[in-house]
Amino acid sequence: MSRPAGRLTRWWRRRSLRTRLTVIAATAIAVSVFVAFQVAIELLDRELQDTARNQLRADSRVLATNAERSGLAQVPLPPYPGSGGLVRVVLPDGSTRTPAGQPALPAVSEAAGRVARGASADLMESTGSDDDGYLVYTLRAGDGAVQAARVADGSQNNRFGWGMLLIGLVCVAGGALVGRTVARAGLAPIDRLTAAAVRVAHTRDLDADIPDEGGGEIRRLIRSINDMLAALRESRQAQRLLAEDAAHELKTPLTSLRLNAELLIRLDRRGTLDSALPPESRTRLLNDLGAQVAELSTLAAELTDLARGDVSDESTEVLDLADVVVAAATRARSRVPDIEVALDVTSVWVSGRPAALQRAVLNLVDNAGKWSPADQPVGVRLRAEGAWAVLEVDDAGPGIDAADVPRVFDRFYRADSARALPGSGLGLSIVQRVVDAHGGRVTVARSPRGGALLRVDLPAAVRQPENSAPS
Repeated sequence: MSRPAGRLTRWWRRRSLRTRLTVIAATAIAVSVFVAFQVAIELLDRELQDTARNQLRADSRVLATNAERSGLAQVPLPPYPGSGGLVRVVLPDGSTRTPAGQPALPAVSEAAGRVARGASADLMESTGSDDDGYLVYTLRAGDGAVQAARVADGSQNNRFGWGMLLIGLVCVAGGALVGRTVARAGLAPIDRLTAAAVRVAHTRDLDADIPDEGGGEIRRLIRSINDMLAALRESRQAQRLLAEDAAHELKTPLTSLRLNAELLIRLDRRGTLDSALPPESRTRLLNDLGAQVAELSTLAAELTDLARGDVSDESTEVLDLADVVVAAATRARSRVPDIEVALDVTSVWVSGRPAALQRAVLNLVDNAGKWSPADQPVGVRLRAEGAWAVLEVDDAGPGIDAADVPRVFDRFYRADSARALPGSGLGLSIVQRVVDAHGGRVTVARSPRGGALLRVDLPAAVRQPENSAPS
């Protein structure tokens, strides 16, 4: 791109949409007027040429008729009146006769001479330029010819051209004015939309929707922005609830941890730590501190995982869900050695994020392990049902009360019967978020063993080749 073109492009990009529409409208009208001007000039010129030729033919026929009756040498030629058509008689010897006072015509051309000698019947020719010449019609008459001529005059075309130019300028100016007005009226909803968006950006008030006005693209744009504002409101509300819930849930373990730590510090400063705390009490206190730190670490990890929502750098891949389930069960056994997991899994391929899915399965197994009696394993089953991969995790515990079922997947919700058990109330919320992000669903029911049964349905993927399947 040349430098002038680059400057023009930068100038155009800096113009407002209203200015662009005005320039486009004026340019369109100018091009239309120019095209109309050219077409009109061409049509007018052809019409004038046809009229002039017809008039010359008529004048020549009249003069030829008179010459046939009187002879070329005696045909009367009235004096030239000072304006109008020109005539001339070409005699057999090549000489000419013209009316008295008539301006001199160009010499008889060779082609016209051949008409006079009988080589052809007539001839229409132009001499000189379009603005300083003659249109001459030669007609065979008797032993010679008669000619009718007219001065080539472009004044009519020139006057018409100037008139069209003036009209074009007026049309371009009017088009620019109309384009400006139409652009202002058409962009008024966008101006109000921009003002509303600026107001939201400055005040951070997401509660005021932008009035739905206009039609077509404007209405769709306004609705899209209102939908975006609604999503932002929901996100802000979710963040507020998350912060409030997190503060509430962190308060108890932090208070207990602080009290225990202050007790140890105070006894240590007094030098009475060994005497005030017997070994059994000290061990119990340290175990409490370790459990509280572990609870805080788990809560912080779950809060971080939940706050990230569906945003993850982990890529989606086609994987065997059986591998994920087995890995999650292995992690659960390593974290809680007393937990027993009974696996019954078959290979089912799904499209998903391995770490997120493993976290969801681990939370299901951990949740079931809290309730399952020591002599009863946590049941984990995986199978394919049609186009779905079905994962079921159940326990032999007391089950979930019917009143708690609607809220079992709410963040930080813990049933009254679970208050004494470790946990943050975030595990099942994370499970639901992961399952939703993978296009699946999670439900809760009663296990045949009397405890809770949580079922996860995920869309199955196309099975991978046998050589890529796990052994």
